[in-house]
Amino acid sequence: MRSFLTVAAVAGLVATVAVPAALSATGGTPAEAAVTTLQQVAADNAQSLVVASEATPAALERGSYTATTPEEIQAKKDEDAAKAAAAARIAAASTTTSSDYTGSLAESIAPAGSVVRPLPYFNNFGEPYAGHKGTDYMVERGTPIYAIADGVVVASDENGPGWGVYIKIAHNIGGQSVTSLYAHMLYGSRRVAVGDTVRAGQLIGQVSDTGLAYGTHLHLEIYVNGSWIFAEDFLQANVH
Repeated sequence: MRSFLTVAAVAGLVATVAVPAALSATGGTPAEAAVTTLQQVAADNAQSLVVASEATPAALERGSYTATTPEEIQAKKDEDAAKAAAAARIAAASTTTSSDYTGSLAESIAPAGSVVRPLPYFNNFGEPYAGHKGTDYMVERGTPIYAIADGVVVASDENGPGWGVYIKIAHNIGGQSVTSLYAHMLYGSRRVAVGDTVRAGQLIGQVSDTGLAYGTHLHLEIYVNGSWIFAEDFLQANVH
């Protein structure tokens, strides 16, 4: 029994000496030793840890968005509304200033009793060039334009393709189907609409340079039985 107590006492002394020695070796207190132990554990498992500050979300791409703020959304709505209003104005204008004649020509249109020149005078001819179907009569802006013969208006437009303001009239001249086209007219000067019957020499508009034109002039095109013919040749042969 005495031997057991002696062994226990010796063991206690050894433990008492060992703890301070361990603290002395680490140079810290018991609490610091505990912290050191946790740091060592963390270090040993560092590869399996995820640091929150390093887990940043991927940057969002903005290219697929047309509006992200109330101001941008409102601006987009205003832009769409403006486009819609512009389209409505164009559609409304087209219904009042332009149309294509789809009805058949009246059989009662009498053969033309006369053919007249479309202008009271002109200064000179425009320079002809390849692919130009028509005769250009150079004359001052506002000069009156007359229908060359009796007929019916088959086109009347404020914005024709290249022609600008133009009028097209179908005639029966000497039993032949003739079409006359008057282009580059003055804005707002058209005096006839699609379907109107006109007489030779009737005022239909005024000279200008609308559309693809250089200098004020009348661009006159003549088609006989569907085939283009030089307008001045036609007038010289038929005006008496």
